[in-house]
Amino acid sequence: MDISRVDLNLLVYLDVLLRERNVTKAANHLGITQPAMSNGLRRLRDLFGDPILVRTSEGMTATERARELQPLVRGILSDIEQAVQEKTPFAAQESQRVFRIMASDYAESCLMPRVLRRIRQEAPHVTLDVLTPSDVSFLDVEQGRLDMAINRFDKIPQSFHQKTLWTEYFACLMNARNPVLSEPFTLDTYLDASHIWVSKTGFGVGVGVNPKDVQRLGWVDEALGRMGRKRQISVFTRHYQVAMLLAEQHDLIATLPSRAAWLQKENANLVVKVPPFEIPPFELKMAWSPLLQHNSDHQWLRKLIAEVAEEVDEEFAPFGAQFESPQVSLGQQSDR
Repeated sequence: MDISRVDLNLLVYLDVLLRERNVTKAANHLGITQPAMSNGLRRLRDLFGDPILVRTSEGMTATERARELQPLVRGILSDIEQAVQEKTPFAAQESQRVFRIMASDYAESCLMPRVLRRIRQEAPHVTLDVLTPSDVSFLDVEQGRLDMAINRFDKIPQSFHQKTLWTEYFACLMNARNPVLSEPFTLDTYLDASHIWVSKTGFGVGVGVNPKDVQRLGWVDEALGRMGRKRQISVFTRHYQVAMLLAEQHDLIATLPSRAAWLQKENANLVVKVPPFEIPPFELKMAWSPLLQHNSDHQWLRKLIAEVAEEVDEEFAPFGAQFESPQVSLGQQSDR
């Protein structure tokens, strides 16, 4: 195919169509009429010899070929945007930009206070808008309506850019007078106690939890499930700050990321223990749209967040070392 005979504007049409999955919305996004967008879709079908979008019971659905093309086209357009974009450095001291960041409350607690402190030092007129996972969707990130998502992700769209901020292990947080501490902290004594469940990692509105559905309860309960064991959960919450407050009740244990437990290191009412069984670690990541990859404002923000995360990691290291390679004894793994 002679590339000089291809209307490259069609790639813009394709990019928007695959994000919106709706001809009318795609037309509105590009500021053209619906018939013009329909004509563009017809030309795309002729160009690629593929329907691109087909109507199903769930609306317009991308074909397999279209899904293959989406990251390629997004990458091409991102490179073109970089080539034509005027290179102006981010003027931090004068900027009045609003940065919108989605963060789980775990990431918000452990990272965002320090990020805000740095922003106020370097860019005093910048505003930080922190949203929860329930406030946004992957589409918001992809379309650049959200500057950054900071969370632990099971899955993430292939087109996104991402960076790991740190690897996180788990800790057990409990009241210093918790009865479980009157004897060795083993798997059996852990399972005899009452527990606080806390999690909200994905995007979208949360739903109620079924305590019997171990596969949906997350890392801690899946790890126990692999051993054929199950803990007694007394309360479910989606907020790590709430879990840490509830852990002050005399008979409850909160098993949560070790950096969250680290925030309570000065609290004389609480004790932190290494879990008496192995729980796989996870990675806290920041992810952003390819639309923002070459934006100088965004590059400044990414650099700042990465630097702050490194500072947290270094300060946390002496406390966190105990959780990285816990030696679980045979006594702790008893079969009672």
